[in-house]
Amino acid sequence: RRASTPFPAQQPLHRRSMPVDERDLRAALPHGEPAGLVRCTSYSPGGAHRDSCASDSSDSVISSGSDSDGSLYKVILLGEHGVGKTSLARIFGGVEDCADADEAGNTYDRSIIVDGEEASLVVFDIWEQDDSQWLQNHCMKMGDAYIIVYSVTDKVSFEKASELRIQLRRARQTEDIPIILVGNKSDLVRSREVSVDEGRACAVVFDCKFIETSAALHHNVKDLFEGIVRQIRLRKDSKEDNARRMANTKRRESIGKKAKRFLGRIVAKNNKKMAFKAKSKSCHDLSVL
Repeated sequence: RRASTPFPAQQPLHRRSMPVDERDLRAALPHGEPAGLVRCTSYSPGGAHRDSCASDSSDSVISSGSDSDGSLYKVILLGEHGVGKTSLARIFGGVEDCADADEAGNTYDRSIIVDGEEASLVVFDIWEQDDSQWLQNHCMKMGDAYIIVYSVTDKVSFEKASELRIQLRRARQTEDIPIILVGNKSDLVRSREVSVDEGRACAVVFDCKFIETSAALHHNVKDLFEGIVRQIRLRKDSKEDNARRMANTKRRESIGKKAKRFLGRIVAKNNKKMAFKAKSKSCHDLSVL
């Protein structure tokens, strides 16, 4: 059984492989930009797929992406081997269950509607494609946003995620780049080595956002990719545009969620642990800075 609400049938997406050879990569990315990946041949493996990164809500719908008028955002997945980067990317692409997923490539170009507006994401799962230091250095410089993934069952991968955050800070010293720290495999409760509080505290220290996911159960994966779009918009768009989006979101918010948020503020005033979370720039809330 899936732990998350089923998503509607998958619509077409754009996918292609990134070249492994450094010379080919340079040729494919002139002037450091992945222009060749923006419009690719549509890839529709085997028809519809369950639990893709589409949503049945009004503020997150997958579109074909072939003639998108929205902004194009380059999102880079970073992390140790085996933490689930590829699984998260394939869920976003809606092809994790198809037989030819391994042959389809490792770059995903799709358009999604977040808060009523379209945005095109190009998600790169190329961090471990080869041992080229040039490729990894390029990854640190080419992204509009970054998703740093670790496994909650692997303390070493958590420590590596912290190192990657430091590398990003050095590579993009003067830029306010959206970064989400992701603790994947949250469904493996008995094997957990990294607590939620540890992940949240790390995000506070390194000034980034935090979320736990389970690629196996599709838990929070949709929220992750919607959140990265919101984080980019908060930095790139005007205050007026972001205020309008926030107002629209609050109008759609249920009474239960409003009550939960209100009670959370009250509890934070009387609880040091909760107060710490409140002072952490709401690192678990991907809709605010």
